[in-house]
Amino acid sequence: MSDNAASYEAFFALHHGLPRQGPGSDATTRHLLSLTGPLPERPRVLDLGCGPGRAALLLAAEAGAEVTAVDLHRPFLAELDAAAAARGLAGSITTVHADMAELPFPDGSFDLVWAESSAYSIGFDTALRSWRRLLAPGGTLVVTECEWTTAEPSRQARAFWDRHYALRTTEANRRAAIAAGYALLGVHHQPESDWDAYYGPLGERAAAADPAAPGMAAALAATREEISMRNEHGSEYGYTGYVLKPSEWRVRPETEADAEAVHAVNAAAFPTEDEADLVDALRRDQEAWIPGLSYVAEAPDGSIAAYALITRCRVGDAPALCLAPVATAPEHQKQGAGTAVVSALLEAARARGEERLVVVLGHPEYYPRFGFTRASGFGVGVAFEVPDEALMALVLDDSGAVPQGTITYPAAFGV
Repeated sequence: MSDNAASYEAFFALHHGLPRQGPGSDATTRHLLSLTGPLPERPRVLDLGCGPGRAALLLAAEAGAEVTAVDLHRPFLAELDAAAAARGLAGSITTVHADMAELPFPDGSFDLVWAESSAYSIGFDTALRSWRRLLAPGGTLVVTECEWTTAEPSRQARAFWDRHYALRTTEANRRAAIAAGYALLGVHHQPESDWDAYYGPLGERAAAADPAAPGMAAALAATREEISMRNEHGSEYGYTGYVLKPSEWRVRPETEADAEAVHAVNAAAFPTEDEADLVDALRRDQEAWIPGLSYVAEAPDGSIAAYALITRCRVGDAPALCLAPVATAPEHQKQGAGTAVVSALLEAARARGEERLVVVLGHPEYYPRFGFTRASGFGVGVAFEVPDEALMALVLDDSGAVPQGTITYPAAFGV
């Protein structure tokens, strides 16, 4: 056996029988599943890079899914087959030995494509591009990706990851997903406990391994370096889960010709025409209005299906941005048009690189999918009474101080 082959076998010997083959937890799997929204009664799920199948087993048991589990390492598939049989799930899980870069499935075969800690093997961009065809109409892609959690990684962390995999930031990966034609249904930063669930058992296995076994010395050195890097520089990188749905909507900046249709969408989406009139008033406010930060989503027939607007505001003494209103025509609601237009608008705001903070007053179960969290956590509030969970903020650029204080809205808001 060659040295490379021996190291390969030793690496997998370290991992066989462990509860995790990468950072994760049942709680994270359940949370990502909750972000996908409604699924068919018996969804067809493709679990890519399944390993011994922790996620596949959960999806079959708790989502009632028919799971096709794919991996290149046959012993992992054997572990999954045995676990499925032991849990009475053998009829719900089919294992397939295949390369996730060359999948043998027809287009539109799955309601949900799932990839926890595995997309790195072909790269995030390649995964987004090549796996999209597998989704049935209305299907969803869930993928986790390791990425930088700081704008300035240390020299040691960058040197380590540059040897293994080119990490990007969350914002870069969000932009990549949108550029690939997806709308973001949710983004979840995995907790440190997900890493502990992986590295704890792996560290114990490494400590008990025989370094004299063929290939084991190299496998142990690589494993210990990886764990040491996490212990010393774990605050600089982490895994993030992305819940993505192919967008059916053409999204673009609004033009002057859209004004009447935009008014109609806002009027139809809300109980009164107040929001429609607000947009018209903001257009006339040269201090508030920002050319290029007013977006529409087009329906297939070219009509305006959804609208989102960002204008200037202030937080304390610093300039900031306000997201409002967001409106979807009633006949297009809950079909992804609003998500598509908000995602594109926020990316346009990031690209401008001017203000660091966007605030929104809205539904606390909707806006976190775009990365919004409670504004109070940033020291941001309003001068009138609102539920704490309804006032949210999103940091566009974390390279400097985030504004703090009370929000001053444009006069047109009347608050």
